[in-house]
Amino acid sequence: MSLHVQFLIQYGYALLFGWVFAEQMGLPIPSIPILLAAGALVGTHDLRAAPTLALPIVAAIIADVTWYQLGRHKGIRILQFLCKISLEPDSCVRRTENVFARSGAKSLLISKFVPGLNTAAQPLAGIFRMKFRRFLLFDSAGAILYVSTFFALGYAFRDQLEDIAATAARFGISVVTLLLLALATWLSWKYYRRQRFIRQLRIDRITAKELKGMLDAGEEVVIVDLRGSLDFEAEPAMIPGAVHLDAADLEEVSDELAKAHEVVLYCNCPNEVSSARMALLLRRKGVQKIRPLTGGLNGWREQGYPVAKNAESKQETS
Repeated sequence: MSLHVQFLIQYGYALLFGWVFAEQMGLPIPSIPILLAAGALVGTHDLRAAPTLALPIVAAIIADVTWYQLGRHKGIRILQFLCKISLEPDSCVRRTENVFARSGAKSLLISKFVPGLNTAAQPLAGIFRMKFRRFLLFDSAGAILYVSTFFALGYAFRDQLEDIAATAARFGISVVTLLLLALATWLSWKYYRRQRFIRQLRIDRITAKELKGMLDAGEEVVIVDLRGSLDFEAEPAMIPGAVHLDAADLEEVSDELAKAHEVVLYCNCPNEVSSARMALLLRRKGVQKIRPLTGGLNGWREQGYPVAKNAESKQETS
């Protein structure tokens, strides 16, 4: 390849390890371009195949084991943290836990290819108390599959990648600059999508204080707990009088909800993502008096208001 790839050749092994490790730890820096470039450099004999393959695999496994242990010891709080910093809030806890609950260890084989599941699958394995040996077997296989796939593609299309590098060089752009520009463009697009998504969720909220006042006044309020099954099992406490419903079940009773005096939805997502999305959907179905609860269950508890173990249980002070 041209002189513009000397940086990748000189620091290739360290860059591969550090980049893949950082991505698997949650930083929004896709490793696919660097894996493709590494495969191409092996094809041109600028890098050795064994360490080029082994180092990113080891980096991914180390990061994954770290997330597994965090999930095992910190529980659902880790997923809530990942959802909070995610550039794709619509692919956070709810979707990833559903995928993992259906597929279990098999999801680790393809998790790195699926946005949203990439980092969440490993702490989920810890939260679900998957045996470490089983986790390590499936996770290692998934890391090998992921790295090998893009390494092989880079190796196979090394001539085309070299042509791209040569074309960029004619315009005075180095390969490193090209990679950085591609990364900046990708991050900007993801950030734009996140902000647009959050803007779409701007809908009238109800505060915990307002809801408590309505309940104390004896007003008829339908309160729906929209937390995912994993969230609910980790913390079964609910706002007194609430019912726990899946989003699909909630859609089925939209006609009944349309007749309610007031409907309040809550979850534990940042920006009340799940409840706000569902409120928007149900408004389109004719349920006009519906609002997400600001702060969700955590916001309610922070005010010192009582909770119940379930919808029918005796209240207890939090």
